[in-house]
Amino acid sequence: MSARTEGISPVGGGGRPAPGPRAQAEHSRGASARDGFWPWLFLAPLLIGMGTFYLWPVVQTFLNTFMSIGPFGGGEFAGLANYRKLLSEPDFLRSVLNTIIYTAIVLLGVPIAIVISSLLNRPGLRFATLYRTLFFMPYVAMPTAIALVWRTIYNGDFGILNTFLALLGIDGPHWISTPGYSLAALGAMGLWSALGFSLIILSAGLQNIPADLYEAAQLDGAGPWKQFMSVTVPMLTPSIFLVVVVTSINAFQLFDLLFALMGQSNPAMKQTQSMVFLFYEQGFIVNDKGYASVIAIAIMAIVALFTFLQFRFQNRWVNYV
Repeated sequence: MSARTEGISPVGGGGRPAPGPRAQAEHSRGASARDGFWPWLFLAPLLIGMGTFYLWPVVQTFLNTFMSIGPFGGGEFAGLANYRKLLSEPDFLRSVLNTIIYTAIVLLGVPIAIVISSLLNRPGLRFATLYRTLFFMPYVAMPTAIALVWRTIYNGDFGILNTFLALLGIDGPHWISTPGYSLAALGAMGLWSALGFSLIILSAGLQNIPADLYEAAQLDGAGPWKQFMSVTVPMLTPSIFLVVVVTSINAFQLFDLLFALMGQSNPAMKQTQSMVFLFYEQGFIVNDKGYASVIAIAIMAIVALFTFLQFRFQNRWVNYV
């Protein structure tokens, strides 16, 4: 007579019947159902907070893009009118171009940070930690304080920059009030303030490069420059990729440095304004909430697209070893 019964396997050790596969599966499902409640319970405050303060505002902003909302709230359905205005408005297209130019200028600080971090990583360099701290300080400083210092530097009448140029016989312009120079002046300030973050991340990446690679390159006859291009830069590409992504996202959100440096009454503001500043102007000065919502969605889409392209093509140049 067979000892196998429904859901029960033959008798196991100790005289007790061992559970069969079906009984084990049912027990596992029951345990999972009981245990699955507690993780969701502990995650609930976080999920509710994210849904309330992150996801719902995005949904509400998207819905507002189809509305014509007055300065005192309320509104009516406007269809695609705000989107048509966005694509035909010269100010928006100019703000996109300004933001891209500013981002490109700030990203020029990445190769500068690579060189500086490599110099600070040389063996035996004294006060290297102090130098890194001094470079990092502008990144943690208040944007308004940074802008006030640079407004003094850029002052067309008594600024430090024009005083230095005068010693060379060059008549410097009014940097932040002349349309042809204001964007370059803003980009130089942004590059300087973002340099510290790049330097810290790249310095940490340099610490992870094995010294054996430099010794092998030296035995093969590679000089300092060849070692830098053949060992340092390829092994540093994961850190470079991180710096490029984070710096780009921050640059596309340009507002506080621009607002504090230029001021609203600056005659060059229209030629220098960023996408976020245009959103602020339309949403809180003009009080066109529907059009401001379209600008916000456009900013999110542009940043998402730019970030996606960076991740899409990272395998072509990032060396994960």
